[in-house]
Amino acid sequence: MKTLPLSHWQVRFAGICYLIIILCGVGSEVALRGPLIDFGSADGTAQAILAQAMRFRLSIMADVVMALADVTLAILLFWMFRPVSAGLAVTAMIFRLLQSGLIAAGLLNLQAAVLLLQSGAMEVRADLALTFIELHAYGYDLGLIFFGVNCLLTAVLIVQSGFFPRVLGIGIGLSGLVYLSGSILRFVAPDLHGFVAPAYVVPLVAETAFCLWLLFTPRGRPAMSP
Repeated sequence: MKTLPLSHWQVRFAGICYLIIILCGVGSEVALRGPLIDFGSADGTAQAILAQAMRFRLSIMADVVMALADVTLAILLFWMFRPVSAGLAVTAMIFRLLQSGLIAAGLLNLQAAVLLLQSGAMEVRADLALTFIELHAYGYDLGLIFFGVNCLLTAVLIVQSGFFPRVLGIGIGLSGLVYLSGSILRFVAPDLHGFVAPAYVVPLVAETAFCLWLLFTPRGRPAMSP
């Protein structure tokens, strides 16, 4: 296996960034924000958010931290894969940065929902607040379309690099297909999106494996200047 073109600590830092992305991304959606949102009940969602406004705001901040870590990881992965193919590496970085920007910008929809609900007249504003929350969900999936392309490019770089086990590249490539199919269905055939939902376990496993490899790859490999 070839030598990684980053120092031991740079590789570990990339793994830490990836771990932050996974924990903040899953935590904000599943543990913090998700239980408060019922897309079938605007009033129920409004009451839940108002009752736990700090929890909702923390979910927004968790996504902000995720976006910051994602930008950092995009740059580190560019330096890591630049010796493999500078063109592919910079293209992958651009697509990942586009994803991060779209997801970060979409958080304004969540903040708008909170501001609406806390301004009073909940019975009038609940439906509008839920619309903003739905816009955030669509914005997130729009970002994942760009991330799906990034995953496909990163998969090629992983397989060609010789730095990583090829199975990691295959897993990241399959993750890209899941993200692309699920996110595109959200826009063109939302009723079918639920059929793809179970497949999201693939990117969870593949990205976690990539993260763990970055964190625990054997020490002692000589570093090359990026």
